[in-house]
Amino acid sequence: MTAATKPQDNGRQEENHRDDKDHNRVYDRDHKDYHNWNENEDRVYREYLSAKHRTYRGFAELQEKEQRAYWNWRHSHPDHDHQHEGR
Repeated sequence: MTAATKPQDNGRQEENHRDDKDHNRVYDRDHKDYHNWNENEDRVYREYLSAKHRTYRGFAELQEKEQRAYWNWRHSHPDHDHQHEGR
């Protein structure tokens, strides 16, 4: 499944959508929360790729399994700037 930006539909939680402030928000199904994909999240994602010795690929280009692996890692490596929505 591709993580393309889609509008939220009738309360159904989509993989990604833009909020009214035009920020990318990505839904993490396993942890049931949203993440704002901003400069901070991109920086942390690049740290993850470096720690895993992987070359950069846009998050939306990853397979669902790879995206889920990132969110699992992300939840075990929080930072103070990271804001979760829906908790």
